[in-house]
Amino acid sequence: MAALPPVSPSVSTVSDPSATTQRYTSALSAVTTLFFLWGFITCLNDILIPYLKAIFQLSFAQANLINLCFFGAYFLMSIPAGKLVARVGYKRGMLLGFVVAAIGAFLFYPAAAQRAYGLFLGALFVLASGITLLQVAANPYVAILGPPESASARLTLTQAFNSLGTTLAPLLGSALILSHLPKLDTAASAAAIDVRAVQLPYLVIGGTLLLISLLLSRVNLPAIVHATDNDSPTGSDQRRAWHYRHLVLGVIGIFAYVGAEVAIGSHIVNYLALPEVMGLDPKEAGDQVAFYWGAAMVGRFAGAYLLNKFQPTKLLAINAVGAVALVLISINTTGAVAMWSLLAVGLMNSLMYPTIFTLAMAGLGRQTEEASGLLCTAIVGGALVPLLFGFIADHSSLRLALLLPVLCYIYIMWYGLRGSRRVDAV
Repeated sequence: MAALPPVSPSVSTVSDPSATTQRYTSALSAVTTLFFLWGFITCLNDILIPYLKAIFQLSFAQANLINLCFFGAYFLMSIPAGKLVARVGYKRGMLLGFVVAAIGAFLFYPAAAQRAYGLFLGALFVLASGITLLQVAANPYVAILGPPESASARLTLTQAFNSLGTTLAPLLGSALILSHLPKLDTAASAAAIDVRAVQLPYLVIGGTLLLISLLLSRVNLPAIVHATDNDSPTGSDQRRAWHYRHLVLGVIGIFAYVGAEVAIGSHIVNYLALPEVMGLDPKEAGDQVAFYWGAAMVGRFAGAYLLNKFQPTKLLAINAVGAVALVLISINTTGAVAMWSLLAVGLMNSLMYPTIFTLAMAGLGRQTEEASGLLCTAIVGGALVPLLFGFIADHSSLRLALLLPVLCYIYIMWYGLRGSRRVDAV
C-alpha cells in the first residue's frame, strides 16, 4: 500500500536552513525506515488473517475484523494524533508512535497464549494507533528534508521502501507463520496449531520498534515551524476543503482504492488455496502474495517516469481498466491463469494512490492541509470494504466477492476521466 500523503511544503518550513547535508540524510534515513516498517506491518495482516481464521475457525467476515481494527485506527486516531503532534512536536510524536506501536506488538504474546481473538484485535488496534501517530508525525519531513528541487525524488524513495516492506512481509510471514498451518481445506484441529508461530515475529517487531525509537531519539531532526494565518492571503473566504467537488470525489476514490487493494491482498492466500485455482498450501500461497505487492513496487518506479510523460487522469483511468480486466479474467478462469491475473492487479494498483491524491488536492491553496486530513481518513476503506468482501464470500463464494473490487476500480476509472475535473467551490 502507498504511504500517507506528506503535508504540503507550503505550510511548513525548516527553521534552520543552514542544516548540513549529513543532518538531512540522517533524518531522512530515519523517516524512510518508518515507511518501510509501516508497509511491512500493514502487509503482515495478509498473513495474519488466514492464520487466525484457522485457529479460531472464523468466517471470512469475522476474519476481516483484523482489517477493521487496523485501518479503523486511521479513521479514529488521525485527528487526535494530529492534535498530539501539534502539542508535543514532530520528533516527540514519532517517538511516542514507536512506543505505542511496540506495546501493541508485544500484546500479541499474551493474546496468542490465551488464544483470545478479542485480545488479538485489541493488540492490533494499539499497534495501528502507534503507526497512525508515526505517519501523522513523519509526513512533513518527507517533503521538506533537503532541497525543494529533489522533493519528488525523496517522496518516490520513501514510497519505494514502503513497497519493499509490503513485498518482504508475505515472504517472511509465510515462512514463520503460515508454515505452521495445515492445508486450508482440511479439517485439522485448531488446538493443534502452534500459537508460538505468531508470538516470535511480533516480539521481534516490538523490539525493533523500540530500538529504532532509541536511535531516532539521538538524531538531531530539523525543527519545523508552521506558517501562521498572517502568512496566508487575507479576505473573507469562508470556503472549506469539502466545498470542492473534485476533492470530495477524490476522498471516495481513496476509500475505494485502499479498500479494493486490501480486500484482494487479504484474501489471496485463501483464493489460491481453492482447488479450482491452484490448491496451494498456506505457505506456498503466502509466498505468492509477495508478487502482488512486488508488482506495486515495480509499478511505482515506472510510474515516476510515466507520470512526467502522460496525463495523470488518463493513466489513472487506464490502470483502473486494467485492474477490472485482470480481476474479471481471474474470476472466469482456473489454475495458473486465475492466479497470475489476480496477482498482476498489484501492478495496476501502483499509480492509483498518488495520482488520486494529487488530482484531489489540485488548486486548494489554503485548504491543502485540511484536505490532506480528509484524504487520510478515507484510508478507512481498508477496513470497511474487506469486511463487506468477507460477508459476500461467506454467503456466496470468494470468486463472486471479487466483483466488489471491480466496482471500486470502475469508480476510480470514472474519477480519472470525469470526477477529477476541477469545479469552482460551492
